[in-house]
Amino acid sequence: MLDKLAEVEKRYTHLEGLMNDPAFLGGQREYAKVAKERAELEEIVICYRDWKKTEQEIQANRELLDEEDEAMREMAKEELGLLRERKEQLEARLKWLLLPKDPNDSKNVIFEIRAGTGGEEAALFAAELSRMYTRYAEGRGWRVEVMSSNPTGLGGLKEIILLVEGKGAYSRLKFEGGVHRVQRIPVTEGSGRIHTSTVTVAVLAEADEVEVGIEAKDLKVDVFRASGPGGQSVNTTDSAVRMTHIPTGLVVSCQDEKSQHKNRAKALKILSARLLEKKQEEQRSEIAATRKLMVGSGDRSERIRTYNFPQGRMTDHRINFTLYKLDRILEGEIEELLDALNTHYQTEALQGTN
Repeated sequence: MLDKLAEVEKRYTHLEGLMNDPAFLGGQREYAKVAKERAELEEIVICYRDWKKTEQEIQANRELLDEEDEAMREMAKEELGLLRERKEQLEARLKWLLLPKDPNDSKNVIFEIRAGTGGEEAALFAAELSRMYTRYAEGRGWRVEVMSSNPTGLGGLKEIILLVEGKGAYSRLKFEGGVHRVQRIPVTEGSGRIHTSTVTVAVLAEADEVEVGIEAKDLKVDVFRASGPGGQSVNTTDSAVRMTHIPTGLVVSCQDEKSQHKNRAKALKILSARLLEKKQEEQRSEIAATRKLMVGSGDRSERIRTYNFPQGRMTDHRINFTLYKLDRILEGEIEELLDALNTHYQTEALQGTN
């Protein structure tokens, strides 16, 4: 590990030198690339330098143990205990920082939320989940854009696709994909019976154009008139877009914008994210026989979480984590939950390296 850290520090110093070279400042694209790499290494280097300083202080205090002055020896002994504890903490942190990073972590997120079993009740809860994630994202200063939505007449959502733009959005939200189960008494239920409904959530990393390479000849684009709840036409022009990727058969529809051009752009963005996910899923399948699947790429058919309204409880079944503040969670206060998920999977990844 120390050899690896020395290499990282050497590379960091080289990048710093490049950024301070006046001759290098002219090429903006290359400068941005170097600045990004330097920023990615900075936390590791700061932690490594702190570790080296702590190691030097440990050596210095060991020498003081041979002093004749008893008070000096006791002080050195006490200091050594604190320094060794600090060193262990830094080493644990460095091990985590050196773990292979998910290449999608720095990307924006495309959220696909769909009502599952439970009819209108599932659609209503899909709308609540959409609001929960939107509130959480906005609370972090991230931008949220509705890419596509299919509302019901009672205020629910059969489907909604959101684009969340912000630093580290994917790394923070990537564990939200799966089946979300809700247990509550629907407003329409006269007998007071608790109903169980489900909503599926897919979390996709926004794709860069070069990652998927969609060619015009591989696309079939149909235009039609947008429709609202119940199927009634809500526009007098053919602004809605249905885009089919011929090689894979993937289909995306967008009708939220009045402009066909904007709907086409949104459809292409969603299609690109789905193709990137498909490509990455194929890569994960190829290596699944030799190692565990990448963290956060679990089966979406798996029930990951239950929201129990009578008990005011939210339970994440993957990590056996429960909070009794469902009302606050649905207002977007999911930081504690996301922290628990990230800590669990980081620990799991560290154990896999031992």
